[in-house]
Amino acid sequence: MEGQGVRARASQGRRRWWALLAAEVVLIGAMLLDLAFPLPLPSAHGGGAVVLARDGTPLRAFADRKGVWRYPVQADAVSPLYLQALVGYEDRWFWRHPGVNPVALARAAGQALRNGRVVSGGSTLSMQVARIIDPHRRTPAGKLRQLFRALQLELHVGKRGILQLYLDRAPFGGAIEGVEAASWAYLGKPASRLSHAEAALLAVLPQAPSRLRPDRHPDAAQAARDKVLVRMAGLGIWSAADAHDARIEPVVARSLQAPRHAALLAQRLRSGARGAARIASTIDLDLQRVVEDRVAAYFSSLPDRTSAALLVVDNATMEARAYVGSLDLDDNARLGHVDMVRAWRSPGSTLKPFLYGMALDDGLIHSQSLLVDAPQSFGDYRPGNFDTGFNGPVSAADALRLSLNIPAVDLLDRLGPSRFDARLAHAGIRLKWPEGARPNLSMILGGVGARLEDLVGAYAALSRGGVAGRVRYTPGDPRVERRVMSEGAAWIVRDILERTPRPGSPTDLFDTGGRSRLAWKTGTSYGYRDSWALGTTPAYTIGVWVGRPDGTPMPGQYGALTALPLLLEIGGSLPRGRVAGIPRRPASVAPVDICWPLGTPVHLQPAALCHRRMAAWSLDGTVPPTLPERQARAWNAGREDFDIDAVTGQRLSADCQRPHSRRPAAMARWPVLAAPWLTPREREASSLPPLAPDCADDGRARTMALHIEGVRDGATLASGSHAPVRVDVRALGTDDSVRWLVDGRLVAETRGATATSLTFAEPGEHVLTALADGGAWDRLGFSVLAR
Repeated sequence: MEGQGVRARASQGRRRWWALLAAEVVLIGAMLLDLAFPLPLPSAHGGGAVVLARDGTPLRAFADRKGVWRYPVQADAVSPLYLQALVGYEDRWFWRHPGVNPVALARAAGQALRNGRVVSGGSTLSMQVARIIDPHRRTPAGKLRQLFRALQLELHVGKRGILQLYLDRAPFGGAIEGVEAASWAYLGKPASRLSHAEAALLAVLPQAPSRLRPDRHPDAAQAARDKVLVRMAGLGIWSAADAHDARIEPVVARSLQAPRHAALLAQRLRSGARGAARIASTIDLDLQRVVEDRVAAYFSSLPDRTSAALLVVDNATMEARAYVGSLDLDDNARLGHVDMVRAWRSPGSTLKPFLYGMALDDGLIHSQSLLVDAPQSFGDYRPGNFDTGFNGPVSAADALRLSLNIPAVDLLDRLGPSRFDARLAHAGIRLKWPEGARPNLSMILGGVGARLEDLVGAYAALSRGGVAGRVRYTPGDPRVERRVMSEGAAWIVRDILERTPRPGSPTDLFDTGGRSRLAWKTGTSYGYRDSWALGTTPAYTIGVWVGRPDGTPMPGQYGALTALPLLLEIGGSLPRGRVAGIPRRPASVAPVDICWPLGTPVHLQPAALCHRRMAAWSLDGTVPPTLPERQARAWNAGREDFDIDAVTGQRLSADCQRPHSRRPAAMARWPVLAAPWLTPREREASSLPPLAPDCADDGRARTMALHIEGVRDGATLASGSHAPVRVDVRALGTDDSVRWLVDGRLVAETRGATATSLTFAEPGEHVLTALADGGAWDRLGFSVLAR
């Protein structure tokens, strides 16, 4: 007996040994098969991508290399109802089986043998995913291959990985793969917000994507969906009441159309995303849609080949909320593929607010400083105004509001172009100069390149206490902020621009404390190539560019006419629920009453020297006087002190032959170039009294004199035929350059006594002014009769 027990134990040991050996052989064989036939897992960087709005809504989808639209989504971001329907209907034992369910396979095989056809499938979710990633023919060999791949999936990626592959790769008809793409394509909503009926529909759709497509075969799709609902209620996963209510819901699907909002921004973000499949942006989809609709409607009447760019930024975060890079991405005539938000274009006059802000910070001006808008030269540079007219003496505030060129060039000349360029660059406003060019005075009128996104980031400083920022397009973009001007200067510049009357609105009716508190500025580049409008509210900053991407001119189209109406329209469309406080006046800014022509506070000068009184803003307690004139002249602006005879009122010099009762006197002189625009009373108040006959010349008298020859003051002119009236005029009394103005508009330029011909086609009264570089001037009026 004992021998038999030994033999039995030996036999049992041998069987265990053979069993272990067999298991090792099977394991080694499986490992070799796994190595020989590696699992063909899809690449995470297949070329497809989706760019999302800030709420997760797709802005634009990019198909992969095979033309498939796919929006990757994590399982925890999918509705639990969908996951319940998917597992409950397709594979109830998914979380328990090893990838293959033998019971389900045997049942399916038995049903097929009894009925002569396939009645129900025995595939698990693992097997379905195996077929998705490694398609095969429906043959016994193909089935074995599918089983092998399913086991590999279980081994390599596990249950959650298999589920993730199904969520991203399951076919849903057409070029749609994955539940998130299908949910957006058919239902217009994310897979996280599915109802019972919608979850059941998307769970069954991959069984026969072409036959059950809800946009083409709604009846078949509804019948298949209802089958899922009955199964879910029968299994007790969903209540009978929920299933009943879901069956009442009709199948209504949208036609398949990939979203395409903020198309050029989406393309830009995708290019910089390094293969990421889901790219989050900062765009507000509701605002983006409104902006795109308004831009498309607005440009229907503009010249052909006109395009536009528009950017809306949230001042609090510097995140872009709306982005239009071109008018129409598919319009080749408009070069719609060119993103004008980041294109280099001439900025026109849009840099002027920063110049005035820096001039305030440097103590050059206050808000009502006296500037002169009159023809003058800056070396070889002779700028003019957009409308060719001149305004004479203007305040800094009005010069900025009216976008006058001469005062801006004068300020830049004093500030220094290189310094201005460096300070802008430090604040993030990069400028592009022509090859070989250096910062010069033309930059303030657009003689340089700038980008819309940089300008918008800079204009936001007016509502952010002087701090500019780089525009952010994704939540992960770093916050880059630099100060471009002080808080006080930003507040003053914003206050000036906020009070600019809108076109068509009478100045006295304009409500500066109105609905949006929009501070705005326009610009037009040389040759009508670029029209700009930039504006900022306490909450948002908006930038608009209009032009032709190829740089050809658009005569008659300029910032205030072409870009500003769109800016104002978009400003009225900004979200109303956003609360943003009105920028409070900083402690560094204080009101002060000043007088022209000296520009200093009222209380610091005698009343007789105050020709015009104005309410101004001072910065840091500084009230700078009127800027000194750029050229040394015999007659210079400012206060002039002298002695007069107490009896006769005549001026006394230091050397007089007779004794006089001397009394000190003072006079405030205007800048010489402002003289033609002064009232007679102001000219008289700015003139020295005559010198007493017994006193030696003190060199203070104004010696500059100019006389217009060719027409007399008060004349009436008429031609002898129907031809326009022609007048030959010349300026006597100077060798300088002379600029000729008719009704305040520059019409000609001569030197010395050289004659020029002026033509008048329209009847009426006219004013002719001759203004020499040295300050000498003459003015007269005449009439032209109608024939």
